Amino acid sequence: MTNKLVPFFLIGASLVAGCDNQQSSTTAPMAPKVDKADAVASVNGVYISKTALQELESDIAERTQGQSFPKDKLIEELVQRELLVQEALQKQLDKSPEFIQRMDVVRKSLLSQAALQNYLKSNPVTDEEIKAEYEKNVGGENNMEYKARHILVKTEDEAKKIIAQLDKGAKFDELAKKTSTGPSGPEGGDLGWFAPSQMVTPFSEAVIALENGKYTSEPVETQFGWHVILREDSRQQTMPALEEVKEQITPYLQRQKVQTMMENLRAGAQVEILIPIEAPAAPQIGETPAPDAGTEAAPTEESPAADQPTSEKPTESLEAPAAQ
Repeated sequence: MTNKLVPFFLIGASLVAGCDNQQSSTTAPMAPKVDKADAVASVNGVYISKTALQELESDIAERTQGQSFPKDKLIEELVQRELLVQEALQKQLDKSPEFIQRMDVVRKSLLSQAALQNYLKSNPVTDEEIKAEYEKNVGGENNMEYKARHILVKTEDEAKKIIAQLDKGAKFDELAKKTSTGPSGPEGGDLGWFAPSQMVTPFSEAVIALENGKYTSEPVETQFGWHVILREDSRQQTMPALEEVKEQITPYLQRQKVQTMMENLRAGAQVEILIPIEAPAAPQIGETPAPDAGTEAAPTEESPAADQPTSEKPTESLEAPAAQ
């Protein structure tokens, strides 16, 4: 019977993953010795473990969204991997500078992952922390959402002229279609429903301060320009239960813990940057400044806050569009 290789791109980039090479253990630390009773195949006296087959099956399922392959094909893949490993060792390719350098990169990557996993294992996210985060950002008192329109222009004077026209009875949606530079202009400035956390602070504060059916009497400035805002309606959000969002909150809190860990490690270390670093170019008008490395981006008009429920209608970007 002719066996075909399982495509390597399905398996991943592990050079010797799952291959318990007893002969090569003399040149580098390898997996524990495999007994024949725990093996699925033998290649020149080297046993390939059942665990290696299980890991290969899991790896393929993860990379192909549940796709599976017959066991004989997977075993043949492991056999051919082991043959390649033995061939490389026979030719002492593991002693080449390129291989040693690549193995050092892989080793450091695995060690960094191990350090993070060990920290999270020692400092797990607790049910109390999940509940506190839920009540703070999901199920607490600040669960109002708003329906609004806005007109975005470049200058304060333009915004004041628009407010003057509204005071004289002009219709908000018609003015938005004629004058707004925002993407919602053709729709009369309609932003749909959104939570305050989905907007930059000056914009959300202005909306909260308004009454339903009222527009701002003074222009509101954000990094995107000058806004005239009409609050059309407000309502209590229908919030998901804690159990429904627990799996979303947990990784968010894990990221917070990891960030704290890294800040503490950096504070206690002597770090010297030995090459010149160019300062990032200043953002142009209409561009959102990039967040600093290692920090989370603040929520803007175009993106909901991390791990928060999204509005019924995606909130449009209030950023000034490119010149037409």
